[in-house]
Amino acid sequence: MPEWARRGRAGWRYFGQERPPFAQNVKAGQESVWDYPRPPRLERDRREVTVHASSQIIARSSNAIRVLETASPPTFYLPPEDVRTDLLKPAPGGSMCEWKGEARYSTVVLPDRTLEAVAWSYPDPFPEFEEICDYVSFYPARLECYVDGHRVAPQPGGFYGGWVTPEVFGPFKGDPGSGGW
Repeated sequence: MPEWARRGRAGWRYFGQERPPFAQNVKAGQESVWDYPRPPRLERDRREVTVHASSQIIARSSNAIRVLETASPPTFYLPPEDVRTDLLKPAPGGSMCEWKGEARYSTVVLPDRTLEAVAWSYPDPFPEFEEICDYVSFYPARLECYVDGHRVAPQPGGFYGGWVTPEVFGPFKGDPGSGGW
């Protein structure tokens, strides 16, 4: 494992063992992001997930994988066969996740517009995340993302790509003052 990933993994304060006092209370059928673990857990999700740019459907799947990590709303990754990969073009840059590895970004190219760096994937994830290799996720702040017909709200802060669905409660990493969560 690269040193940058080891340092990143060591830098977190919360690991999902117990909720901090500022966590929202949840009821039956709801999820607290403070119960999600670090390292993150992968979970299959059979609900219908759709991603749109206006009227253009970019992805539709009932075979998503949710990545559940302490303090963040889940991120939905869709299998490439359920994504209009003909609309995706490589975008410059990338980012590093201490858990999953190096992310590559994609731009969505439509006939009437181009949406820069709105999707990402892990073409060579760390071994414990091989299940999401080449799966694609999308920023719900930049595209219209739905889970079982419910419009997803974006994770706060602009950088993270978590999908806030009706059953998920925080507060979330990305909120003001959440550095180190």
